[in-house]
Amino acid sequence: MRELPFFVYGTLRPGEYNHDRFLLGRTAGEEPARLAGALLHDGPGYPYAVPGEGLIAGDLVTAAPGAYGELLAELDQVEGGAGYERVERAVVRLRDGAAVRAWVYFAAPGTPYGPLIKGGDWRVRGGPRTP
Repeated sequence: MRELPFFVYGTLRPGEYNHDRFLLGRTAGEEPARLAGALLHDGPGYPYAVPGEGLIAGDLVTAAPGAYGELLAELDQVEGGAGYERVERAVVRLRDGAAVRAWVYFAAPGTPYGPLIKGGDWRVRGGPRTP
C-alpha cells in the first residue's frame, strides 16, 4: 500500500482537540490544503465530509518516517467507529497549488449528520467547541 498523506478537516487539525491526542509527534509535515467536490456537515462534536459541490478547508498531514502503519491503523479504528470511511482523493496543497493524493475520511453511507457548515471550514463554523 502506498503511504499517502491524510487530509484532516476537523478535530485532527493542528490546534484542535484531537490533534495532540492522535498526531502529536507522529507527523513529518502539516500544511494547509483544500478538498474540492465535498461538503462539510456538523456532527456530534466533530464534522463529516460528504460528496457534493463544495470546498472543505483542512490540512495535509504526512506521517513521520516509521509511523505510517501504526497511524493508519489507529485512525482507521477511531474514525471507523465514529461513522467514517477512508477514501483516496485529490486535495490541493495551498503553498504551491499542487494536487496531492491523500486519504480522506468521509461519512460512511447511512451515517446521520447535522447541518451544513457554510464555507466548509470547521474552525469558523460558529457555536461552542467540544473539548
